[in-house]
Amino acid sequence: MAKDFDHMEDSNPSDNPNIHEVSNPARRQVLQTTVWLALLGQVNPLLAMGAKKQGKPGTASRLNFQALPPSVEDFVQVPPGYSFNVMAAWGEAVGVAGHMPAYKADASNTADEQALQLGMHHDGLVFFPLNNSSSHGVIITNHEYTDEGLLHPDGTENWSAEKVRKSQHAVGFSVFETRLVDKAWQMVRPSAFARRITAATQFAITGPAAGHRLMQTAADPQGTRVLGTLGNCASSMTPWGTYLSGEENWSYYFSAGEKMTEHHQRWGLRAKSYYQWEMHDERFDAAKHPNEPNRFGWIVEVDPMDPNSTPVKRTAIGRGAHEGAWVTQTGDGRAVVYSGEDARFEYIYKFISRDKIAAGGAAANRELLDHGILYVARFDADGTGRWLPVVHGQGPLTAQNGYADQGEVLIKARQASDALGATKMDRPEWLTIDRDSGWVYCTLTNNSNRGQNKYPGVDAANPRANNTMGQIIRWKDDNAFAGDRFVWNHLLLAGDPGNERAEAKGNIQGDIFGCPDGLSMGPGGLLWIETDVHSSQLNQGEFKRIGNNQMLVCDPQTAEVKRFLTGPNMCEITGLSFTPDGTTLFINIQHPGESPTDKGDPKYPNQYSSWPDHVDDNRPRSATVAIRKIDGGIIGL
Repeated sequence: MAKDFDHMEDSNPSDNPNIHEVSNPARRQVLQTTVWLALLGQVNPLLAMGAKKQGKPGTASRLNFQALPPSVEDFVQVPPGYSFNVMAAWGEAVGVAGHMPAYKADASNTADEQALQLGMHHDGLVFFPLNNSSSHGVIITNHEYTDEGLLHPDGTENWSAEKVRKSQHAVGFSVFETRLVDKAWQMVRPSAFARRITAATQFAITGPAAGHRLMQTAADPQGTRVLGTLGNCASSMTPWGTYLSGEENWSYYFSAGEKMTEHHQRWGLRAKSYYQWEMHDERFDAAKHPNEPNRFGWIVEVDPMDPNSTPVKRTAIGRGAHEGAWVTQTGDGRAVVYSGEDARFEYIYKFISRDKIAAGGAAANRELLDHGILYVARFDADGTGRWLPVVHGQGPLTAQNGYADQGEVLIKARQASDALGATKMDRPEWLTIDRDSGWVYCTLTNNSNRGQNKYPGVDAANPRANNTMGQIIRWKDDNAFAGDRFVWNHLLLAGDPGNERAEAKGNIQGDIFGCPDGLSMGPGGLLWIETDVHSSQLNQGEFKRIGNNQMLVCDPQTAEVKRFLTGPNMCEITGLSFTPDGTTLFINIQHPGESPTDKGDPKYPNQYSSWPDHVDDNRPRSATVAIRKIDGGIIGL
């Protein structure tokens, strides 16, 4: 999640206690004290929470590469014995036959040309193999947001309808074909798979909120179709071969006026939008079209193998500032979808489908995610937790309390989770699932408001006040992902042991880092971690010794961490996808050169980074990086 939008969004500032916070205050205080002793090195934090330590003293490391030192260089660096190549940078044509406009370094490409080119600020990505190949496939990647100072030759000066159209065409998804040629990955162009999905693409709305009165607008009185997707962050592949992505910072595209509704306020809308699209596209004026924001914040499903398919917003999974969604299955074959909201004091969710996953791929599972039960997580202080049903008519979710039906519950998922007493988390971002062990891992990136002023205080799952460094939490559900109870602990608390402030020290065994974001279980059960320290903090204060954003590898059996990659200046490391044989790792470098103040000078667009071109006056560009072992072996092992 880029641009540090979370500092603008305190959508859940309430300090009202949750059910689990008041049930046993004495036990809660004991556990918080134990956690702080752990931070000071007096006890092992996993043991303090009742978790079994997985590794054995003296166990040989499974991380078979030479760790890198922190870096402040404007380059991508990988360990000795590895190589990488850069491809699919912002502005490159995706490969639609007969429509492949060249990128112009002065940003003078038109809106229509941008609609055929890779968008800005790549985020999550997935490699879909063709015929199970590890050398040929299709990649779909997200474009989280735009930087208008880079996107237009004169930045935000002379704001116009054409600039809004270009900005709308620079977000969404890019689908492109790629092939390994002479040990380097290249885009295949033209390609029958090539496609852009933007803020102007038609989406279907399905599930319980489809057609709901709160989804109906003047442009779509049926409430079943919407133009575009926004703020797309993390991504994953479903077992039936489709792509899931979350719509995260969609609220910043809407203006709500000075007299906004309580509902709009709870969802982070503001009087004036961040992007000013409403000046030339009225549907982003929520004061005039109050239901339009309700049509964003959903999990989106795309079939990358069918360029003619209509992407879908799956409302049964619930609305939120979703980072993404990740799928496993129950013992009897139903889909289980985990997701989180990347916002301070928001929630972690689980959805279980009504029906079983059918053989036959995407075509056989078109309605699978439209029927099922949504749950929200409550982490209790004793290391156990409950999945609370987010279901109309159960508990406080009744018509008397403002929820007319299940559609309204899902549209107001935040308010419903508030009412249920779910645990307010420190920005849940990426998740990953170890299907063999049953553990589900989630990055909680940071939350500097934790315990400050009017904001909620620390709790067992979020044990640090002014949490600048973040942590990785994990849980294991009862009954093969199907149960409503779970056990949980922290895999690690991020931070630098050299920091003076105890809450910023962490307990990492190995290479230090802060603000974990991207997360994926890779070959051999190794956990890959990507970081997103905001550019205003990089190499400053408590982050001074950590360096540029990076990717690390953790062995969950021993909690050992080693630094595998360092990125260029001011970038975020994101996107995580392996080929089936584990010999190529694809990642994205997002927003190299991001201004620390979010107010870059368009006259000097490369003042902080010139990656990847390293040419004077060229604008920095997000791009995909393909990493391989020089000997062709499995990455990381």
